[in-house]
Amino acid sequence: MTDITQKSTATPAMTMGNTLPWILAAAFLFIAPIIFSSNSAITIMNQMGITMVFALAYNMLLGQGGMLSFGHAVYMGVGGFACVHVMNMTDLFEKMPLPVLPIVGGLVGMLFAIAIGSFSTRKAGTVFAMISLGVGELVAACSVIIVVFFGGEEGVSGDRTYGMPFFGIEFLRQIEVYYLTSFWLLVSALLMFLFSRTPVGRMANAVRDNPERAEFLGYSARWVRFYSFVASGFFCGIAGGLFAINFEILTEENLNLATSGGILLMTFLGGAGFFFGPVLGVVTFVLLQTVLGLQTELWALYVGALFLATVMFFPGGLSGLIMMHVTPMRLGKLNRLYVPYLKVFVPAIIGTLSLCGFIEILFHARHAALGEDEMTIFWTTFSSHAILPWIITIVVAVGGIWLAKQSAPELNEAWHDANTPDGGAR
Repeated sequence: MTDITQKSTATPAMTMGNTLPWILAAAFLFIAPIIFSSNSAITIMNQMGITMVFALAYNMLLGQGGMLSFGHAVYMGVGGFACVHVMNMTDLFEKMPLPVLPIVGGLVGMLFAIAIGSFSTRKAGTVFAMISLGVGELVAACSVIIVVFFGGEEGVSGDRTYGMPFFGIEFLRQIEVYYLTSFWLLVSALLMFLFSRTPVGRMANAVRDNPERAEFLGYSARWVRFYSFVASGFFCGIAGGLFAINFEILTEENLNLATSGGILLMTFLGGAGFFFGPVLGVVTFVLLQTVLGLQTELWALYVGALFLATVMFFPGGLSGLIMMHVTPMRLGKLNRLYVPYLKVFVPAIIGTLSLCGFIEILFHARHAALGEDEMTIFWTTFSSHAILPWIITIVVAVGGIWLAKQSAPELNEAWHDANTPDGGAR
């Protein structure tokens, strides 16, 4: 056991190889408002940054510790409510720089995680998941009962501009809130990454994979889960504090099962097995929710279908799908996949979009107001009651999926060849 501990502590947490991505991420966050300068884009990026902190904190449980939580929004929500109450304490808030406020949310989230984790982390698996679900529903129910803290159905609001100016910045504009959120996103992500490289973080992986073996080596699986749970609660509170700063209001929605389920969906969609996976999941989900949500009322249906496809065919998520290509890239055979990919994915994408078009036509035909027959899909305006659009979408959808299926064996062969060091001789 001593040797294992020494090896864990001797492993460098940060090297030149993994420092570059952090520098590039910081540079991108700095110039992003210059590239996307509209107010709506900055608002979306603020939402993404807050959700990324939350998703990375959640992944400390799901991806690193193997603990499935159905009520993790509680720790973000409680931290956010605490920050809003601090905003309303005028005498205190006037002496507190706004960038410090997320620490308050983190500490409150951590204290709440200590209380809940003291009994919930005794077991893992289904027992832990059910306890987290019960705690989440209990706190969500209390949010409409304990009005003095949660504000009832209306929630609690505050005003971030009452805080003490930070080097002359009063955070009146969204761009100022964006850079504050970006700062805490980088700091939180870096601290969570470093935590994953500590002996406790390493042992969390061992407890996730084989708790009996970890116990045999002399480690307490319960305490390893507890430390990970408390650390996750702290960063969830940080996310809650950022949410309070950005939106200046907290409601029951920040605590309920829908929020916890949404963060689970984003984390799994991006890839819970990789540190950067939740980031991809958040970007994908928020873009689908905001951009696709402006185009169709059925955006949630498509997100659900994407999540289902991820679970069935790509359990490693989007990040796992990307990392699958590391071996072909190292072998210098990535170019052998270009043509097979085109043969499979081009008709598959066309067929899928056509299927979505058929669903949109069906939805419009059944729910449009009387006399509103015309609709626009893919920059084409037509009547949803005409038979020709129905036939075209069905034929293209079936044809595209059939062509993709016909080309799948060729892609399998190319994939095997690209991943074989000897060239995949047949």
